[in-house]
Amino acid sequence: MDIVRHGDGPRHIVAVHGIQGTRAVWRPLAESMEHEVSLMLPNLRGRGVAMRGTYAADYSLEAFAGELALAIDACTHGQPYCLAGWSMGVTVSLASLPLLAHRPERLILMSGSPSLRALRWFHAPGGAALEAEIAARKARLGLVEAADHNAVAWTWQAIRDTDQRASLASIDIPTLILHGAVDDESPIEHAHWLLEGLPTARLEIIADAGHSIPTSHTAEVAASLRRFLST
Repeated sequence: MDIVRHGDGPRHIVAVHGIQGTRAVWRPLAESMEHEVSLMLPNLRGRGVAMRGTYAADYSLEAFAGELALAIDACTHGQPYCLAGWSMGVTVSLASLPLLAHRPERLILMSGSPSLRALRWFHAPGGAALEAEIAARKARLGLVEAADHNAVAWTWQAIRDTDQRASLASIDIPTLILHGAVDDESPIEHAHWLLEGLPTARLEIIADAGHSIPTSHTAEVAASLRRFLST
């Protein structure tokens, strides 16, 4: 996996990007907290210089979760760490938990959903129409760096029927859920599904925020993380 570290703070956070982005989505937060946290930032397959697949089956949730778990176990060396996910990164982070030799001490779930099947990030089944939707969503979210269009299409085809709600009750890790009140990619009800399912979760809502809170509302996200990590 393609991984970099940023920051020299005492808290270690593994941060996972979304379906179309790369680790660049975390850059503003990493820079604003560089002396408070040490961030491990992976690019999932099909992003950056990480490996590429050739079919939708290569981008299954199991494949993403397995690679993330291996990377976490190899890079944290048994040290305490927090696991953060944004958008699809929430889905991948939750899926990785049963595979980890050393579980995180805290979870941070931003703009995510426990049920991708209840979302429709893209409507076209494939082909040129799906690629056009992918390009439009990239522009709408203001992504500075983005995944290959075919990687996004295959990822969506592989994971779009995911529903993790039934497994949430078994996750007893202290969790911060951060969500924008006007998120039209993962509506606010999805944050409440996470809150209702996770037994030790708290929810903070950013009143005027949409989906891209790590970049659009970096200061508010950083303030929430400071409160959560200091508790």
